[in-house]
Amino acid sequence: MTADAHLPATLRTDRLLLRPFQSSDLDLFCGFFANEGFIRFSSGDFTRERVADFVNKVINWDIVGLPSQFVVTIRDNGTPIGYCGFFHHEVDQKEEIEIGYRLLPEYWNQGLATEAARAVRDHGFRDWGLERVISLIHLDNIASRRVAEKNGMRLEKQTIFRGFPTHVFAIRRAEWLALSAERPNSTR
Repeated sequence: MTADAHLPATLRTDRLLLRPFQSSDLDLFCGFFANEGFIRFSSGDFTRERVADFVNKVINWDIVGLPSQFVVTIRDNGTPIGYCGFFHHEVDQKEEIEIGYRLLPEYWNQGLATEAARAVRDHGFRDWGLERVISLIHLDNIASRRVAEKNGMRLEKQTIFRGFPTHVFAIRRAEWLALSAERPNSTR
């Protein structure tokens, strides 16, 4: 894909708007990454510099035309509640594209992470033509495991990722097409 083949998209679901990151999101995400629930399965200190590196990395993926992350907002009022989108990782010596998501704790257990992850999954297969996506989930993160399963992913294996035992959930394009055929009103 060329850098201009995919301008950053905005995704809409019933309850959410997923918009591209902007440099002005730095303060917002510094606040998010200071929230214990938001960073529950992360390691290290989220200094302003580390959060700025994250925001800049995401923006640069958009600039060069790679699948990227979105700021997740409540559609009705525009309140930002987290992020969901694509990460680029090497997992067990293989380049992978991950659907990753984090929401503020007050928005957990409402189906919002699943709603966002499905929109991102559909965007990846439909608009980017991806053949496969994964989700990397800490073994103790039962809620994220449920999101991956609701997103049509299956547990593929367990590995060590960034020093932590990690489940690798995956879905391929053919599986997504089969799911979409089962749900004719899907976003496909």
